[in-house]
Amino acid sequence: MAPRGRRCGSVTLGRDMATNMATSIFLARLLGPLLLIVGAGILFNPHAFRTMANEVVKSVTLVYLFGFLDFAAGLAIVLTHNVWIASWRVLITILGWLLLIRGTVRILIPETIMSYAAKILRNKQFIPVAGVITGILGLVFCYFGYVA
Repeated sequence: MAPRGRRCGSVTLGRDMATNMATSIFLARLLGPLLLIVGAGILFNPHAFRTMANEVVKSVTLVYLFGFLDFAAGLAIVLTHNVWIASWRVLITILGWLLLIRGTVRILIPETIMSYAAKILRNKQFIPVAGVITGILGLVFCYFGYVA
C-alpha cells in the first residue's frame, strides 16, 4: 500500500485527492465565467468576433503571440491539473492539453495556421457553433465550480 498522499500509478491517494479536487474547483471557477462570457459574446455579436478573428489571422505576430498565450495557459493547466478520471474534471485536463497543442502549433507553424484559420472563418457555421460550444463548456464549469 502506498503511503498517504503519494501517487500510485495514475491514481492519486490520500490528501492529494482533496488537493486535486480543490484545484479542479478553482479552475472551474476561473474558466467557467471566462468561457461563458466569451461564448455569449460570440453569439450576441458574431460580426465583431468574425472581424477580430479575420484581423488576427492576417498577422503572423498576433498568431505567434496568441500561440504563446495558449501554450502558457495550457502548460499551467496541465502542470497543476493532469487528472484523467471519468468525471467532469477530465474536461479541464483535456482543455489544458488542447491549449498546449494549439499554442505549440501556432508557435511552430504560424503561416500554416494563418491560411488554415482563414479557410475555417469563411465557413458561416463556424462562429455560432464555436459560441455554443464555448458557452456550454462555461456553463458546465460554472455549475461544478459554484453549484455542485
